[in-house]
Amino acid sequence: MANITAAMVKDLRERTGLGMMDCKKALSEAEGDIEKAIDDLRKASGMKAAKKASRVAADGIVITKVASDGNYGVILEVNSETDFVARDESFLSFANDAVEAAFANKDADVPAILASGLEDQREKLVQKIGENINIRRVARLQFADANEGIVESYVHSNNRIAVLISLRGGDESLAKDIAMHIAAVNPMVVRAEDVPEETLAKESEIYSAQARESGKPEEIIEKMISGRLKKFVAEISLLEQQFVKDPDSTISDLLKAAGADVVDFVRYEVGEGIEKEEVDFAAEVAAQIAGSK
Repeated sequence: MANITAAMVKDLRERTGLGMMDCKKALSEAEGDIEKAIDDLRKASGMKAAKKASRVAADGIVITKVASDGNYGVILEVNSETDFVARDESFLSFANDAVEAAFANKDADVPAILASGLEDQREKLVQKIGENINIRRVARLQFADANEGIVESYVHSNNRIAVLISLRGGDESLAKDIAMHIAAVNPMVVRAEDVPEETLAKESEIYSAQARESGKPEEIIEKMISGRLKKFVAEISLLEQQFVKDPDSTISDLLKAAGADVVDFVRYEVGEGIEKEEVDFAAEVAAQIAGSK
């Protein structure tokens, strides 16, 4: 049997909003698998959704650079252990050098970016600051010709969320507005047809379990499942979302009015998907004092 810790229960409670005992029982039945526990709870309780597991779990910044002619851009995440270091001038200088290197070499992955001369700089920075610092990931969007489309970026003021977007048609202002929307709303895909089949199958299974709890006839249940699935797809598809600056219009409406179309986007949020150990500093200090006696 899996060891169910208080931290696991706390995490599940934060993501589902359900009670402690319900969360503990679900984790036990799922043998400690929090994602399975969430799915089981959704099936059993009718809970609509859980908060995403992309909690900020590592610090640092996200940074972008776009070509002056607007046909090419790069987005990069550089991590540190603390927010304090993420504001340090030496760290920010390293991050700027990293995005410049990534911009200059369009084929470079993270190891190649570091090998371009930044690994020595990174090691010296680690020794100076005393924290682990690294480049986590990089992505690029590009058109073969500047007349083919436009690449634009949006970086939230605290450098914790950044978006790179490519548009055919439209202008920089439109691209910037949609990039800002993506930063705020975090769509999964551009179009409804882009939603992965496994995602649809998983949600359909959950909605099916919820609907059958109602005891309604099978034909009604099928309509309930179809309706909920359609709503889910609309919520995660960029083109079907309501524009944050004008909720009366969808992103699709905005693009149609400008004769434009979204080709692709990349959204980075600092630390998403990284598990970060929560430290009880008071307990840590107490343990160090006790150990020194």
